[in-house]
Amino acid sequence: MKARQCKHNSRNMKRSADSEGEKRRKRRKLLQELGDQKIPFLGPSDRGFQQLWDSSYSGLVLRRSCSLPAELHSRVQAAFLTLRSKGCLLRDLVRVRDRDVFTAVSRALLGEPGHTYRYLDTRLFAIPWHSEETEVKGQNCCDPDLRAACKALWELNTFFCSDVSQLKEGDRLTQCAKGEVEVKQGEEGDTESKHSEESKNSEGGDSESRQSEEGDTESKHSEEWDIESKHSEEGCSGSKQEGEWETESKHSGEEGESSQVKPSETSVASGSEHSEGKCSGWPSKIISGTETESVGLGAQEKSVVHLKHSLSGYETEDKEEKESGQGCSQPSPPQVCTGPVKFNVTLLNYMDPAAMSQLKEEPYFGMGKMAVGWHHDENLITHSPVAVYSYTCHDDKGESSEGGSGEKACWRIGLKVAWDIHTPGLMLPLESGDCYYMRDDLNSTHQHCVLAGDTARFSSTHRVAECSSGTLTYIQSRCQEALSNLHTDPETGSHSLLTLLPTTLQNCEEIHNEVEFEWLRQYWFQGQRYARFCSWWTRPMEQLEKDWRLMETMTMLFLTTVEEEDQAAEGRREMAETLLSALTDRHQQRQTWRDRSGENHWH
Repeated sequence: MKARQCKHNSRNMKRSADSEGEKRRKRRKLLQELGDQKIPFLGPSDRGFQQLWDSSYSGLVLRRSCSLPAELHSRVQAAFLTLRSKGCLLRDLVRVRDRDVFTAVSRALLGEPGHTYRYLDTRLFAIPWHSEETEVKGQNCCDPDLRAACKALWELNTFFCSDVSQLKEGDRLTQCAKGEVEVKQGEEGDTESKHSEESKNSEGGDSESRQSEEGDTESKHSEEWDIESKHSEEGCSGSKQEGEWETESKHSGEEGESSQVKPSETSVASGSEHSEGKCSGWPSKIISGTETESVGLGAQEKSVVHLKHSLSGYETEDKEEKESGQGCSQPSPPQVCTGPVKFNVTLLNYMDPAAMSQLKEEPYFGMGKMAVGWHHDENLITHSPVAVYSYTCHDDKGESSEGGSGEKACWRIGLKVAWDIHTPGLMLPLESGDCYYMRDDLNSTHQHCVLAGDTARFSSTHRVAECSSGTLTYIQSRCQEALSNLHTDPETGSHSLLTLLPTTLQNCEEIHNEVEFEWLRQYWFQGQRYARFCSWWTRPMEQLEKDWRLMETMTMLFLTTVEEEDQAAEGRREMAETLLSALTDRHQQRQTWRDRSGENHWH
C-alpha cells in the first residue's frame, strides 16, 4: 500500500515539474511581449499617490518615527548594534531550485522560546527574546548584553502587538504634526482609477502563493513572473559575492538580468526623486487626490493591458502549488489569524550597501537598486499582519542617517499587486525609525521589495509564523509518539517493538525522517552557528539526537522482523512495502544533505 502510494506521489511530482516548466515558458513569452516597457509607480510627491494607496494598497500602514516613544527607539537601536557587534547577524545558505545560495542580508531570528521559522528549505532556530516571564524561569543562555538586546526587541514586539490591534479601518499614516501624534485616516470612496478597478476584478492570481525567490540567469526579465509563484522570502538580493552566489544573484526576488535601467518615458516618476531615491521628505499634507485619471499609464496601456488577461489564467495553477511551510509529515489545514495579534518571531536583517559589489535594478517599474527582491513573506498564519521597524545608520557606531546630507538616497519599500501589470506600483520612503504594517491579506495578494539607500540599514520584521509543526514542543511530542512503540527491558537493556501494525510502523518511520531532516540536519548544517552566542537550543538538540538514535534502533528491529520467515506472507509484504518507502525517502534525503555539506563549508 505504501509503495503504491509512493509511486503515485512520484507521478504527481513529475506532472507538477512538467506543469511548472510549461508555466515558466508561458511566463517568459509574456515578459518578452512586455519588453523594455516600465510599469508606472507613484511616490508621496506624485499626484494621485494617496488615492492609489487607499484604493489598491489599503492594507499598508506607515507609522512615522516621531510617533514612537523615544525610549523605545533608543533601546531597540542599541539592541541592533549589540547584535551586530557580537557577530550574531549571519548570512543564511538557502536552497533555490536545487542550488545553495547565500542571502545578501545578514540576519538572526528572535522569538518565543522553542520557536523556529522555515523558509527556502532552511529552518532558523529562534534566540529567545528575554521577556519578564522567561527571566522568572531563570533561563541564563546568553550573556547580559545579549539578554538586554533580546529583551529590547521583545518590548518592540509587545508595542507592535498592541498598536496593530488598535488600528482602525482606513488608517494609513500615523505621523507627527506640531509635536503631537496625528492619525491620518485614508479617504475611502469612489475615486479609484479605472485601472485599479479592472485590476480588482481580474487580478490577484497569486493571492494564494506563499513563495518567491531567486531565478535563473537567462533573458532580461526571463523568469520574474515564474519566481512569484516559486520561492519567496526576504534576503536573496542581486549582489555578487562568492562563487555560485555570483551566478545565482543575477535574479533576486524577481530581479531580472538587466543592465542599468533608465527611467521609463511613460513612468509617472517625478524627476530624480524616483530614479535616484532621494529623501525629499513627505509633503506637508499627504496627497489624497480625487482625480480619476489613469495616473500616467498613457500609451503604455494598449501594449500591456492584454497581458493581464493572459496572466489571470494561472490563478488555479498557483493555488494548487501551495505547500506546507514547515515540512510536517502530516500537514494541518491552514490557520487563519483571528483575535488579538500576537507576533511570535521577528527576523532581523542587516545590510550595508557600501559593502556590496553590485545590487540589481528593480526590473518592472525602474524604482532603483534592490536590496531585497519582490516577494511575499512566507510561512505565516493566513491574513496575519507583518510589522517592520527600519533603522538606518552611517556606521557600526550607530550614527543616525537623519540630519545628514540631503543628497543621501534613503531606503524605500516598493509594493505591487501580485500578477498585475496594470495597477501602478507604490513606493514609500523610510526615514530612520519609521515602521510600517502590512495588514489583512496584503502580504498574500501583493508583493513588496526593499530598495537600497546609501547607508547601512537594520530591520526587525515581526511575524505570526505558522508554527503548528515548527516548535520544540511539537517535535518532542512527535518523538514521544514514535518511542511509545519501543520497549526497553529494565534488566538487560534490550529493545523490542510493542506492535507490528503497519500503520504504527509507518507513522514511526515518518517521524524518524521528520526528526532527522527537518530538525537535526537543519541544526547541524547551520543552526548550531548561533550556539556560541546563545546556548538555549544545545541541550534540547542533544536530547533530540538521542531520540533519533533510538528510532534508528527501531528501524533495525523493524527490518529484522520483516526478514523473519515465520511471519505471515501477506503481513511481511505489507511491512516490507512500508519499510521500503521510508528507507528510499531517507536514502534520497541523506544523499541531498551529503551533497550540500560537501559543497559548502562554514567558517
